[in-house]
Amino acid sequence: MKKQIPKFQSETEERLFWQQHDSSEYFDWSDGEEVVFSRLKPTTRKISLRLPESMIEELKLLANKRDVPYQSLLKIFLSERIDSELRH
Repeated sequence: MKKQIPKFQSETEERLFWQQHDSSEYFDWSDGEEVVFSRLKPTTRKISLRLPESMIEELKLLANKRDVPYQSLLKIFLSERIDSELRH
């Protein structure tokens, strides 16, 4: 018999609870199924980033060749590099 999940007053309270408790005491993960949330967009946060003007212009040229906005291309470049670094 698994433990009963308490009622939470807020998302913050629930988040704190799961940080401090082992979910396997409340769920039988052997019954779990893998699910893909294909329409779920990651939360984004605006940042300020200072770059040399020449770098921005080069980035815009590269983005124009690929027919994408330069900020999107920058996110692609960052994502690829992060993935590469994490694999090593």
